[in-house]
Amino acid sequence: MKTKDMVFAALFAAFLGVLGMIPPIPLGFIPVPITVQTLGVMLAGCFLGKKTGTLSIILFIVIVALGLPLLSGGRGGLAVLVSPTAGYLLSWPVAAFCIGYMTEKVWSRLKTWKVIAINVVFGVLLISLIGAPVMALITHTSVWAGLVGAIAFLPGDCIKAIIAAVIAVQLKGISPIEEKVHNS
Repeated sequence: MKTKDMVFAALFAAFLGVLGMIPPIPLGFIPVPITVQTLGVMLAGCFLGKKTGTLSIILFIVIVALGLPLLSGGRGGLAVLVSPTAGYLLSWPVAAFCIGYMTEKVWSRLKTWKVIAINVVFGVLLISLIGAPVMALITHTSVWAGLVGAIAFLPGDCIKAIIAAVIAVQLKGISPIEEKVHNS
């Protein structure tokens, strides 16, 4: 891995931490709040690519597990890995990898609508399909109830998917993916 990739991974981990400073929006019917940090996850995948994007999210999760209060609402430590939000948090590296993988596949013919579709499938739906059942398991509720509760995240997550796609396409020229495509 190049130094440039490590710097990008560290910068995006820091960016996720900054997004964690934006207060969460608690929902009364589900123990998982609405946060802006999934925007960072989607952006890591579609801007950095599968390898560096995934590494940045893993780095962030390790830093949070070590106790830094970088999750929205000032949460951190090992307790978050067994809380109702654990499934959502642990789905982030998977989502970043899938978004990065698919974005790299369409990079030569990149269009904003394609990145939006990739972000919706892997940044919105995949995170909910992993996070909601884990939340249901931890809270001793039915998986169906968890999935129905996760519907509340869809409108905001779709907006974040659009924002991440627009940013990634606008910054295409400086993306590490662009460099990889030209060097291959």
